Amino acid sequence: MAYWLFKSEPSSFSLEELMARGRPEPWSGVRNFQARNFLRAMEPGDLGFFYHSSCAQPAIVGEVEVVRAYYPDDTALDPNDHHYDPRALANPALWSMVDVAFRERYPAPVTLARLKACPALAGMRLLARGNRLSVLPVTEDEWRVIQGLARTP
Repeated sequence: MAYWLFKSEPSSFSLEELMARGRPEPWSGVRNFQARNFLRAMEPGDLGFFYHSSCAQPAIVGEVEVVRAYYPDDTALDPNDHHYDPRALANPALWSMVDVAFRERYPAPVTLARLKACPALAGMRLLARGNRLSVLPVTEDEWRVIQGLARTP
């Protein structure tokens, strides 16, 4: 099993929306090759943190589970979708997505400030200067530390 972090702006797609839909949803629209390659490394059963970004209080708000391995991201082929990429017309498998299912909503968000203040997370990719990837790997140790933070007020 591997661990991941999925970033989404809550104004675009939030953990609450995933919960309300009550079914797995595609994690689509990733248009960075490194993040795409992370999606391609995911397997059903892998777990991920759901991180709200670009908002008043960026934070890990819960957990998801990967329930479908990568497959072509059809939003790249839809000219009416804001993730449209005309390069995908020649190569429909250029971009990938996975399906994720809601697993848990944390009682209180684990804020970016709290993550930065935790010495055990000093090497976490999310906290690296200039990191803007929307999908990131998380180590098993980081997973455990963050779960502990989520369950400690």
